[in-house]
Amino acid sequence: MKKYLLFSVIVFLSVGTLAQNKFKVTLDEARNGSYTITPQLPKDGMVKEGTVLTIKATPAKGYIFDSGYYSLVGQWGMMYYEEVTPEFKVKVDKNMNVGACFVPEATESNLNVVQDVVYAQPGVKPLKYDVYSPKGKQKLPCIVIIHGGGWSSNTESVMRGLARELANSGKYVVFNIDYRWIDKLDGDKTPTQLHQLVEDVYGALLHIMENAVKYGGDNTKLFLTGDSAGGHLSASAANFIERVGDRGFGKTQGVYEFLPTYMPKGKTLAEVRNELAKAIKAAAPSYGVFRPETFTFMFKSYPYLNEIAPINDIPEVSQRAVPQLLLRGSEDGLIKDEEVKTYERALSKAGQRVEYLQIGGANHAFFDWKPDIRTQDTFNKYGKYHALQMLLFFDSVLEGLK
Repeated sequence: MKKYLLFSVIVFLSVGTLAQNKFKVTLDEARNGSYTITPQLPKDGMVKEGTVLTIKATPAKGYIFDSGYYSLVGQWGMMYYEEVTPEFKVKVDKNMNVGACFVPEATESNLNVVQDVVYAQPGVKPLKYDVYSPKGKQKLPCIVIIHGGGWSSNTESVMRGLARELANSGKYVVFNIDYRWIDKLDGDKTPTQLHQLVEDVYGALLHIMENAVKYGGDNTKLFLTGDSAGGHLSASAANFIERVGDRGFGKTQGVYEFLPTYMPKGKTLAEVRNELAKAIKAAAPSYGVFRPETFTFMFKSYPYLNEIAPINDIPEVSQRAVPQLLLRGSEDGLIKDEEVKTYERALSKAGQRVEYLQIGGANHAFFDWKPDIRTQDTFNKYGKYHALQMLLFFDSVLEGLK
């Protein structure tokens, strides 16, 4: 009897272990194309842990591949992990959805697109950017986009809809950058601090300035934009240029300097600081965090909130002009109207040109682009039109430089 019970327990545990080692893979419906998966999934979608799936996407006539992906439920709802090649692999280690996304050929027919240009690797994750340049154009001003995601998620791919919209104007080369995530989320042993993300942005800007001509860009004319966390980072990069240096951030009392993740060979910090100050012509931070007290919802123990808040270091216009266009959805429950209005007033007090556009009916993250219909519909409803508003603002700044 004891042997029978022991055998039953072993069988039960073995079956339980096998069940625990399988995950559900759900196939999302493809629109304007199709995809295949190898090996073929069982009918119930339950796949053994560690199985590597090969997905191959094929666009329908008149469409091109946009991205392939797997998605998981995360801190901001469904989180998408995207690939830029039509054939890619996914390792099954969680319950997940997989799929592929396609867009009309006209979306990129007038653009040269270069993806995954690595500008630095200060830790585990290579830092990179994508380039969207109008075909046959030279010496165009450059727009640099900095994505959002709570400083802890997303990559530059979430801003590709905005990048294409801006570049399709034919008037700007667009660089869409990535940066480190905070804490140990990239797999680093040493936690990444918030100020180091600003250092990544400065590193990306210097790499872009060094290479802009390859893509038809003018490295003396840079415009910055970003949404949410990227709104904070774009405003920071525009405002903090005078603090680019190598004396450390908080190591000495009263000294809070940003050492760029990438430095051009043969140039001093004084030289690149001067070049950045001359090159950055304006910024358009969208629904960003500007005040120190607003950071506390994620950074309660971070000791340098005052030093990382863009509102606390706005240059006087007599020192350096940095016009800014501020955008926010009227229904944004994360970034309140007062957050942006307070920053608007501070810019105005410093003599800076500032415009604040509040978008009726829009919520947070209306500039995002992801594979799901809801996000794309939101971008088409709000993002496209206000990308045009951003272009008009940047155009007017350029006109004022003549």
